Amino acid sequence: MHLLIPFAFCSSEGCATALRSLKLPQLEKLLARLAPGPLDQGDLFSLSPPHERALARALGLPVADGMIAWAALDARQSRSAGGAWGFITPCHWQVGSKHVVMSGSILPDFPEPESQALLAAMQPYFEEDGISLHYQQASTWLAHGELFDGLASASLDRVAGRQVAGWLPPTSNAAKLLRLQSEMQMLLYNHPVNDARAARGAVPVNSFWLSGTGALPQPPQPAAADPAPQVVNSLREAALNEDWAAWAQAWTALDATECATLLKALAQGDSVQLTLCGERHAQTFGPTQTSRLTRLKQLFGNPPAATVLEQL
Repeated sequence: MHLLIPFAFCSSEGCATALRSLKLPQLEKLLARLAPGPLDQGDLFSLSPPHERALARALGLPVADGMIAWAALDARQSRSAGGAWGFITPCHWQVGSKHVVMSGSILPDFPEPESQALLAAMQPYFEEDGISLHYQQASTWLAHGELFDGLASASLDRVAGRQVAGWLPPTSNAAKLLRLQSEMQMLLYNHPVNDARAARGAVPVNSFWLSGTGALPQPPQPAAADPAPQVVNSLREAALNEDWAAWAQAWTALDATECATLLKALAQGDSVQLTLCGERHAQTFGPTQTSRLTRLKQLFGNPPAATVLEQL
């Protein structure tokens, strides 16, 4: 078993405060019995967050900042299609006098018919730039085009709840994308879908975000030998919305469920791994020789879970 936990810690004083009173007994026991691997170091401004880098490595995908080809992987698995792809996420931007901020959550109350109607309206504009849109689900569309080959894009988990200006692609190759975003803002302003949303009090869909860009190698890299990690996203929404009380509650529940299950598997002699991911770094903990681990614990002691999480 391999458990991968995004947003295990965030670089926020509110998160640090919540962590000080957080009790995670199952995680403590896991960390006492597992050995830390090398720290996957990054920073707060990388386009690909630590949990995406860790998952990509576990799956045997090439890892380049902002160019982990998640959309191409999805297209290959669902459509048996190659080439360069990206994810298009319809979204709400909060426009102020000086700043434009991405909504911190997936669009609420966004049914499939509305999503498909907006895709149909936006499709001709994208096609003019050689991009074809393909409906996947209400919150996410697939986009295919050579524009996405070698184009770095920020993960939605980086920009959600933040000013978008610092996360827009800076390269000259992104000029078409930036123009498309401007055109879509004008198109969507008076679109009937948004009129209907306004009538029922829902926020308008006034832009889109591009992420997961790139192409997979041909032929594809062999799959990783280990099973794919189980990604637990129960901390994500609270972290993105900076609701640290809810984040602490979600951690407590995660500790009592998934962490307890992993600890039970370890006690039964199964090979287990645990990957903890913050906003900067990720670290995987796995089995090692018991005698060596015991000697290290005796010499240096076992750091509390909070100390481990704060390093992320």
